[in-house]
Amino acid sequence: MGERNRIQYTVLILKGMAMGAADVVPGVSGGTIAFISGIYEELITSINNINLSLFRTWRNEGFMAFWRQLNGGFLLALFSGIFISVASLAKMISWLLENQPILLWSFFFGLVLASVLVVARAIERWTLAKILFLIAGAALAWYITSLPPIEDTTSLPFLFLSGALAICAMILPGISGAFILVLLGSYKTVLDAVHERELGLIVTVGIGAVFGLLSFARILKWMFSNYKDLTLTLLTGFILGSLNKIWPWKEVLETKVYGEKVVAIAEQNVSPFSFSGDNQLLFAIVLAILGFSLIFILEKLAARN
Repeated sequence: MGERNRIQYTVLILKGMAMGAADVVPGVSGGTIAFISGIYEELITSINNINLSLFRTWRNEGFMAFWRQLNGGFLLALFSGIFISVASLAKMISWLLENQPILLWSFFFGLVLASVLVVARAIERWTLAKILFLIAGAALAWYITSLPPIEDTTSLPFLFLSGALAICAMILPGISGAFILVLLGSYKTVLDAVHERELGLIVTVGIGAVFGLLSFARILKWMFSNYKDLTLTLLTGFILGSLNKIWPWKEVLETKVYGEKVVAIAEQNVSPFSFSGDNQLLFAIVLAILGFSLIFILEKLAARN
C-alpha cells in the first residue's frame, strides 16, 4: 500500500468505475471485479483500518498521518470511480435490462464465468475440505439467487438494513449487492432515488452501507488472515453459484407493475433453443466471449501493475 503516481490513481478510478457498473446489475458483484483486478485484499485491509485509533492518530499526529494510516488515496480514488459509475450508468443499465436483457446478461455471464477460473487459480492446493467449501459456497449462492423477491418498500429503517446487507454482498465476490436489494424489495426504490436525486433515501441507504461495510470488512480481514485458502474456495463457490442468476435466457413466471413499468419478479432459466422469441444467440455468444476475455485482460493488467 505504498505511494502511487497519477497514472496508478487513474487506473484505480477506472477499476472503481468497473466495480460500480457491476454493482448496478442485479446478479453481478463489484467484489468480483475488485478481486480479479488485484485490489481486493487492499480494499478489505483499508476499510478495516477505519476505527477509533485512526482518529486518535489524527488528533496526536496530524491529518497526513491519519490519511496514510487510512490509505486514503486508494479509498478516495476507488470510491470516486464507483460513485461516478453508479451516478452515470444507472439509467443506461436500467435501459439495457429492460430492452436488451439477453445481450447484457450474456456479457456478464462470460465475465463471471472467467472470474471463477481466476479466483480458483489463486488457491494453492486443493483438499477435500476445500472442495466441500466450494460446494457449500456454490449451493448457498444458488439458493440465494433462487429466492423470490419481497414487496417493494420505502420504509427508512428497512432501507437502512437493505444498504447494510447490500454493501456486504457488494464486497463479497459472487453475490450481487444489487440482487440483495431485489430480494429485499428495495432495488427499484434505490434506483429511482438515484435517478430522481432523492437525498433522504440515498443518505439512509448510504449510512446503512457504511455500517455494514465497516462491520463486514473486519470479518473478511480475519478470514483472509487466518484461513486464506478456505476463504478463497468459499468465494469461488459463491461466484460459481451466482451464474444461476445471470443466465441470459429466462422464462418469466410472474410480473409486477410499477407505475408504467412491468417488472419480472419470478423467472426460470431455459435453453436458448427453447426460448420464446429472438434468442439473439450469435450476438450473445460474441458478448459472452468478450466478457470472458476482459477478465483475463484485467488480470494481466493487474499483474503488470
